[in-house]
Amino acid sequence: MPPRRRLSPADRRAQLLAVGAQLFAAHPYDDVLMEEVAEQAGVSRALLYRHFTSKHALFAAVYQQAADQLLAETRLDPAAPLVEQLIQGMDVHLDYFVANRNAVLAANRVLAGDPVIQTIMTNELDALRARLLAVLPLTDESTREAVSGVLKSWLVFVQVLCVDWLTRETCTRTQLRDVCVGAVLGALRPLLAEDPAPDRPRQESGAAAHGGPPHNT
Repeated sequence: MPPRRRLSPADRRAQLLAVGAQLFAAHPYDDVLMEEVAEQAGVSRALLYRHFTSKHALFAAVYQQAADQLLAETRLDPAAPLVEQLIQGMDVHLDYFVANRNAVLAANRVLAGDPVIQTIMTNELDALRARLLAVLPLTDESTREAVSGVLKSWLVFVQVLCVDWLTRETCTRTQLRDVCVGAVLGALRPLLAEDPAPDRPRQESGAAAHGGPPHNT
């Protein structure tokens, strides 16, 4: 065990969160032991449990800290091109997902349905939706409600797709990001009077997309 250092309660909590984050990233949730957290932090188990009453409590605190950091690093500005902001936000989240694969899978698979963890994820998605609504060209309340519903569904789609991708990488990371960005642009365009990405080509469908003749009806 490393020599124990005297820290303020806030600094000790931060240290324990850092150790917990490292272990939850490196190992599946069930393999992380509180005894190992205490040992790596150089503290007694009793001190660890004074800060976090259980492994679940420690994981929830680690995941809340990660959600707060992801929100802080996701930049949305009405003056900037939407596509660039979507790409930046996706890259921030994918960086975290890749570096913390075990923690993300624990939150979405092992602890799926856990009310504490689900609340953390829901709150982050709601905050992202509110930020996106603030930078989109919305002309009236009915459009806002429609776009809000689309964004809510899209964020869940992104979450599910990314978790599946972490389990089995069926495409490249860039392809995954572009699928997610393209999906929301395609869903928003019919609702907005102003194209949210005029420089990005629209995806055509049907025979016209392949140069074939239109069907007669």
